[in-house]
Amino acid sequence: MKKRIFLSPPHMSGNELKYINDAFESNWLAPLGPNVDFFEKEIADYSGSKGAVALSSGTAAIHLALKLLGVEKNDTVFCSSLTFVASANPILYEGAEPVFIDSEPESWNMSPEALARAFQEAERTMKIPKAVIVVNLYGQSAKMDEISTICKYYDVPIIEDAAESLGSSYKGKKSGTFGHFGIFSFNGNKIISTSGGGMLVSNHVEQLEKARFFASQARDEAPYYEHSHIGYNYRMSNLLAGVGRGQLEVLDDRVRSRRAIFSAYRDQLQGLPGIQFMPELADTVSNRWLTALTLDKHEFGLNSSELIQLLEEENIEARHVWKPLHLQPLFKDAPFYSHHEDKAVSEDLFKRGVCLPSGSSMTPDEQEMIIKCIKSAVRTADSIAG
Repeated sequence: MKKRIFLSPPHMSGNELKYINDAFESNWLAPLGPNVDFFEKEIADYSGSKGAVALSSGTAAIHLALKLLGVEKNDTVFCSSLTFVASANPILYEGAEPVFIDSEPESWNMSPEALARAFQEAERTMKIPKAVIVVNLYGQSAKMDEISTICKYYDVPIIEDAAESLGSSYKGKKSGTFGHFGIFSFNGNKIISTSGGGMLVSNHVEQLEKARFFASQARDEAPYYEHSHIGYNYRMSNLLAGVGRGQLEVLDDRVRSRRAIFSAYRDQLQGLPGIQFMPELADTVSNRWLTALTLDKHEFGLNSSELIQLLEEENIEARHVWKPLHLQPLFKDAPFYSHHEDKAVSEDLFKRGVCLPSGSSMTPDEQEMIIKCIKSAVRTADSIAG
């Protein structure tokens, strides 16, 4: 059986061991400790934020951001639709109502046009959202200038979901730093990983202190365990923070590797009929966490499901682009604003999109095998059509 090629496996550098060993030797294995403190500072310095809080997941970071912005039951929160469910689940944690915003074709991210219409409707109904969650899909930044201008006009804070875009930049500024809060994920498949974990970043350091309070079971200052607020067990362990410190040291290398993988796919495949790669906005640098493309079946000969199945038969993991959240049964009653009045961009991307293996540890031979499989699929489709 052929060795499996995974979509985006963890890629350890070896640097992690020195920090893990420090945690063992000092017996700092539980939540909090020196690695946590240093990891927070190093992420804040890297991103250009004034502070950061290490947490158990990116989802926890979004939840705390919403809580700190005062999101409560029956409030509304605008959210990108083309994203993983973790972007929106925390809205439900607080009893609030999500309103989903379509993508636009130039970045595949939140459409400023759809966002503007959603705000206009919210103003008419006197239901202005408490926050806007903007997702940077597969490492590509959204159109933050346009989105920030709209949100500033309505005085609504942005939570920048940069779970997939650590190491990316927009007009010279690091991803995750355009909103009131930014969040990163260190899940096992992300560009750097702590096995599981996340980070909340912000220039609002007083609110970050509140995040630490809520993330540590909201324990009041007292000589015994006293609690006046609902708290959460959301802090990252000192052991995993050590893994993160070692990973962060090679982040720029990982970005270069993923961008090189994307370039190799593009150079080898862009001439095939019916293939278009996820674009990169001018003046942005995507970390290319995942290489994503769309297929036109009439030209390529196969649809996205058929190509994914063909690759699976060769023990190669590929996946569909995220299914838009407004199409998920969980959110079947949630409002949705499309980019075009008669067509949802996110639905088309889901129907035609494929994510290819993009791990930074993938060898050139493994990538060449994937490319040959895709080229072979075109030839097979041509022969069948002929």
